[in-house]
Amino acid sequence: MSFFISILVNDLFLLLAVAFFTLLERKVLGYIQLRKGPNKVGYVGVFQPFADAIKLFTKERVQLFSVNFFFFLFSPIFSLFLALVLWFFIPSWSSSFVFSYFSIFFFLCLSSLSVYSTLFAGWSSNSKYALLGALRAVAQTISYEVSMVLVLLSCIFVIGSFCFFYYGEFQNLFFYVFFLLFPVFVVWLITVLAETNRAPFDFAEGESELVSGFNIEYGAGAFALLFLAEYGSILVMSVFSSVLFVGGMGFFSVSIFFGVLVSFFILWVRGSFPRMRYDRLMSLTWKGFLPFGLFYLFFSLLLSWWI
Repeated sequence: MSFFISILVNDLFLLLAVAFFTLLERKVLGYIQLRKGPNKVGYVGVFQPFADAIKLFTKERVQLFSVNFFFFLFSPIFSLFLALVLWFFIPSWSSSFVFSYFSIFFFLCLSSLSVYSTLFAGWSSNSKYALLGALRAVAQTISYEVSMVLVLLSCIFVIGSFCFFYYGEFQNLFFYVFFLLFPVFVVWLITVLAETNRAPFDFAEGESELVSGFNIEYGAGAFALLFLAEYGSILVMSVFSSVLFVGGMGFFSVSIFFGVLVSFFILWVRGSFPRMRYDRLMSLTWKGFLPFGLFYLFFSLLLSWWI
């Protein structure tokens, strides 16, 4: 019983964090563009995310006759479900040790399934814009999963464990992000931007040529679920970045601060850089990150033997 209660509490905290993260994003983008963000609903706009949620979930749902109905509704639910399950694998003193010894493998398996929700959402909409946006997002996600796996393998060779819990114990003396794994950390940050379809890699939602991308036919509650899944995955990847390169449970306050810093970096990049060209995006991972990841993987293997 306590196992299911801990899952429920963790997921509720993730949804609450997503609500205030959207407010933080609108505030950050507002000040970057020399304007104020939401500041009318509640004190300095603190209730604005809840007002947006009420608006989306109470809107009338338009019935579309040309869509594949089952996959059209299944995709947003499955996407949010993956984000909630990934949040449970973040190591903490209150979380269960189920699947803990191979938690990195489970993280890779579950994060790779997000491709299917995007593909089903674009295909089931029966729209050319949605299908093209989904195909671009799938190609981008699969390509950058290669560099993400190489980064994780480099961390595994240095730490010597497949469990996220041990990353806090091994980094009690010093943080690997400032010493051994800083080049890998830079690649990881760019990969996180591409995996979560954030600017400057937001090709799944190209307003100039694809209107709104794979989610063009979604509205009301279904769009809210896709929105929650996207921002939930951003927070999950930010916390996992803190676990991998700072240690997670070693210095809890430092790791929380580092996770917030990574999430703020994602917002800062969105307000600072234009969208990258698609062919340059693909050449970056196959001609840049792949050779670098293989080289650093060999270096990490030699370093693990020396340590």
